[in-house]
Amino acid sequence: MGHIQNAEFASSFAPGRRVLRMHRPWSWLTAMVMVGVLMIAPGLRAQTPKPTDIQVKAAYLYNFGHFVEWPSSATEKGRSFDVCVLGQDPFGPILDSTLAGGTVAGRNVVARRISNPQESGSCRILFLSSSEEGRLNEVIAALDKSAVLTVSDIPQFSRRGGMIEFVLEGNKVRFEVNLTAAKNAGLVLSSELLRVATAVRRDAPHGD
Repeated sequence: MGHIQNAEFASSFAPGRRVLRMHRPWSWLTAMVMVGVLMIAPGLRAQTPKPTDIQVKAAYLYNFGHFVEWPSSATEKGRSFDVCVLGQDPFGPILDSTLAGGTVAGRNVVARRISNPQESGSCRILFLSSSEEGRLNEVIAALDKSAVLTVSDIPQFSRRGGMIEFVLEGNKVRFEVNLTAAKNAGLVLSSELLRVATAVRRDAPHGD
C-alpha cells in the first residue's frame, strides 16, 4: 500500500467522521495494518504491551462491521448486531470484552456461539473456527446467498469461498478478501477495507 493510499484512508477517520469510540488516539489504519500498537476496540483494554493474535482478531471482527454494507433484508433481523462463532471457540471471554459497549449502525454488538450454520440467521459476521476445516465446503454451501460476512483463519479459506481470511504477515495478523464471495451474498465491502487487505480475490471459490 502506498503512502498516498495510507493518507487517504487515515483521513476518513478525521474528527467528525469517527466511527469508533477510541480509548487511545490512534487511527484505525494503524490498527488495521498492525504497525506499532493496536487501537483498542470498545470494551477491550490493553493489558500487555503487545496484543495477542486472538485480541487482534477479535478487534478486527468488531471493526469489520463498520466497513461492510448488508442488504436491508438482513439488517432488519434482530435488535442487535450479532458477531457469531461457529465451532470450537478460540476467543473465550476476549471476544465478549472486545465487543462490550460497541455499536454498529446504531445497534449493540453482541457475541454469540453457534454449533451449525442453520443457526446463523441473525448473524451479521460469522467466524468459522479451525475446528470446522473438515466440513468447510459443507458450511460454505449451507451459507450460500446468506447475507453473512464469513471470516476465518482456516488456511485457503478465501480460496474456498470464505469472504475474509486472517493471515500472518511478518508476525502480524492481516487479512485477505474474496470479493466475489461477498458480492454473491449481497454484501458491499468498502474501498477503505479493500485497500488494507493483503490480497483481494475476484475468482470463484474452488473445493479441495
